[in-house]
Amino acid sequence: MKITVDVDCTPEEARRFLGLPDLTPVHNAYLDKMKAAITDGVSADAVEQMMKSWGPMSEAGMNMWSQFLDQFGAMGAGATRKP
Repeated sequence: MKITVDVDCTPEEARRFLGLPDLTPVHNAYLDKMKAAITDGVSADAVEQMMKSWGPMSEAGMNMWSQFLDQFGAMGAGATRKP
């Protein structure tokens, strides 16, 4: 025997029926932060925090990343366009 039940409801109604939390404030806060990051650009502090979050790094690891980014920047600054 097979029984099929069709429920016609909005996602909000389904969330409430199942007792799931309303994450709208969290979603809005996340969107606000993303909009601010896009309009304000990336700061040096944000890059440092991002690199720290990639993994546990000691001072040597941070120096390695710093040297890598310095070399990467030097390559970009020294590049010339060819027609």
